[in-house]
Amino acid sequence: MNTKLMFSSQTDDWSTPQQFFDELNEEFNFTLDPCSSETNHKCSKYFTEKDDGLSKDWNENVVFCNPPYGREIKLWVNKCFESYSSGNIVVALLPARTDTSWFHDYIYNKAEIRFVRGRLKFGSSKNSAPFPSMVVIWDGKNI
Repeated sequence: MNTKLMFSSQTDDWSTPQQFFDELNEEFNFTLDPCSSETNHKCSKYFTEKDDGLSKDWNENVVFCNPPYGREIKLWVNKCFESYSSGNIVVALLPARTDTSWFHDYIYNKAEIRFVRGRLKFGSSKNSAPFPSMVVIWDGKNI
């Protein structure tokens, strides 16, 4: 069995499970989805890859961020932290990679962390993700 292929993907454009998002949205009332597409956005205000959500202003929003999980994830997590530092509430759905620099630089002791029980099924995938997930909440209340 080729495990490299088993844990890789042709795309990093995987939609957040709707019920999972709905439960978070009920709690936070999101206004912006900064890293989405025309087909998988969760808020009426959103940025696509073409819009380049990393370069946009997220201020005056309650942000839901399910960033691409590839090499640029650190940039997205940094942007989430910067947006929070500017006064916004930011909630991110991320892989639970507690050994990474971005986890220690922008999340650990800086945000509330909710580890997701089990493995999520993203988008139209028939299989669960090959990694655990966490919800990270930068709101200044629980750190």
